[in-house]
Amino acid sequence: MAELANIDDIDRRILRSLQANGRISLQDLSTNVGLSPTPVARRIRQLEDIGIITGYRALIDEAALGFAISVFVSVRLDRQIDGTLAGFEAAIRAFPEVVDCWLMTGNRDYLLRIATSSLAEFEAFLTGRLTRVPGVAAIESSIPLRRVKGDLARTI
Repeated sequence: MAELANIDDIDRRILRSLQANGRISLQDLSTNVGLSPTPVARRIRQLEDIGIITGYRALIDEAALGFAISVFVSVRLDRQIDGTLAGFEAAIRAFPEVVDCWLMTGNRDYLLRIATSSLAEFEAFLTGRLTRVPGVAAIESSIPLRRVKGDLARTI
């Protein structure tokens, strides 16, 4: 968190521009923030080095690939011990249907977002794979109607 104190308004403008368009040219980015390309490139490297910029990715439309169904699944494990947690997480990493997984506090242990092509495919995943992961005690599913807001990271 100490590094955050070193982030100035130009760094914030760089981050906002990269969040809006990760493929922006260095020249256009420089114009947006009011600096020449060399100091902008140096600032980007510094933001990468201190871990604020963690990578670059293409945003994929899951529905265009045939995965129009998202389901949020809450999972409660029978025991919250290291071995059970590690085993569950290893199993989840192997399931391509699971696109997001969070270890939670409260009355659930994990929250997953599952992407499938249909409810039938989700049912097959749920009954044939997820419920068979050792340690799973309870599962609750919720189907979203529509996304109201979607960002990959909080903007500054």
